Amino acid sequence: MLYIVGMGSGSSEGMTGEAVNAIESSPLIVGYTVYCELLRPLYPHKTFYATGMRQEKERVLYALEQAEKCDTALVCSGDAGVYGMAALAFELAEGFAGVEIKVVAGVTAALSGAALLGSPLTNDFAVISLSDLLTPWETIENRLTHAAAGDFAIAIYNPMSKKRTDNLRKACEIILGYRRAETPCGIAENIGREGGSSRILTLGELQNTVMDMFTTVFVGNSVTRVINGRLVTPRGYRL
Repeated sequence: MLYIVGMGSGSSEGMTGEAVNAIESSPLIVGYTVYCELLRPLYPHKTFYATGMRQEKERVLYALEQAEKCDTALVCSGDAGVYGMAALAFELAEGFAGVEIKVVAGVTAALSGAALLGSPLTNDFAVISLSDLLTPWETIENRLTHAAAGDFAIAIYNPMSKKRTDNLRKACEIILGYRRAETPCGIAENIGREGGSSRILTLGELQNTVMDMFTTVFVGNSVTRVINGRLVTPRGYRL
């Protein structure tokens, strides 16, 4: 059995009971180096196999090969089906007819980060990654444009890295074509991990904010507002 496990933030509190059960039942844990290091203290007697960034195919193939011999947990942060390894595992599994795959849902950063800030995603929202390693920037721009024009609240993943320092600024410029600079926004950093924090700011301020890939950004829609220090997008129940 290959379990593809969304491990949430990686803390014991951030994992679902189903995720914990899948990891505990698997002698082998396979994942990105950072995620394996988060899990090692929780499961010191497990065997780990870790690979670095941009070695996703190698990681998944190894997990499939080992799953023919023993139950294996392929772990992903957040949810395995949201920018995770689930789709790649299904794509590569055609050559492993004997391997049964079970996807175990996890709490993605759009949800755990929103909870830290208040309730910014209560109505319709879009989730967009600014990483252009696998998706052309022109496609990302198009998605941002339509999400902004459609007045969706937007959760932004991978807003910035050491090499991608300008994508968030460009994204904000696109959104500012449809929203006021005073639009309430929020950022959540290292959600559920040591040093985690969150804060509320405006879209204009967000444009010049420096952050890293472990930050999730929330852009409010036309009715999002700050209520008692919390970022809230009303659904309209009080109308």
